[in-house]
Amino acid sequence: MNRKRVGILIFPNVEVLDFCGPFEVFSVARLNEERRREEPSPFEVILVAEKKEVITATGGLRVMPDHTLASCPPLEILVVPGGWGTRREIANESLLAWIRERGRQVETLTSVCTGAMLLGGAGLLDGRRATTHWHALDWMRASFPQITVEDQLHVVEDGRILTSAGISAGIDMALRVVTRYYGEAVGRATARHMEYPFPEDNRRRI
Repeated sequence: MNRKRVGILIFPNVEVLDFCGPFEVFSVARLNEERRREEPSPFEVILVAEKKEVITATGGLRVMPDHTLASCPPLEILVVPGGWGTRREIANESLLAWIRERGRQVETLTSVCTGAMLLGGAGLLDGRRATTHWHALDWMRASFPQITVEDQLHVVEDGRILTSAGISAGIDMALRVVTRYYGEAVGRATARHMEYPFPEDNRRRI
């Protein structure tokens, strides 16, 4: 199986579900539901951080990344989550440079919540449509006037780039990515395994 490698960026005060939601979706996906225990996911999921040290996420969850920015292998998919930590990381030029470089290389570039602010800071959303957590929509508009900010959509797909609304929206985004790569039947089976509703519509839910 030619597995697609998914890199999920993490950083101090990253929102837990922002990265754990997509991690769950990609790691439990299966091409053959009847062989769930015998066959791996078609996605290989790795966590990437600036340094190889324990990251403390929002709420105190402690996570050890698999790779540093320097050691990260080639990726097909990049997930940039959000959380309170983005307020600091948006001024982290070395991190933004890595996002910029990898974001241009990957087949599929995604963000969850205020992770879109990091994509914006890296210049990857210029001239595109995007969204973020409802509380940060005005922040995005003020920071990046060249981005068309969508406030009615749960997930915004603009070519190979998908941005999603806050926190749990990353699950919907990841299910859309699974469906893009392997079809709706696999996407629906993944959602069913998680006992999560497959995203039938794309309206923001607040």
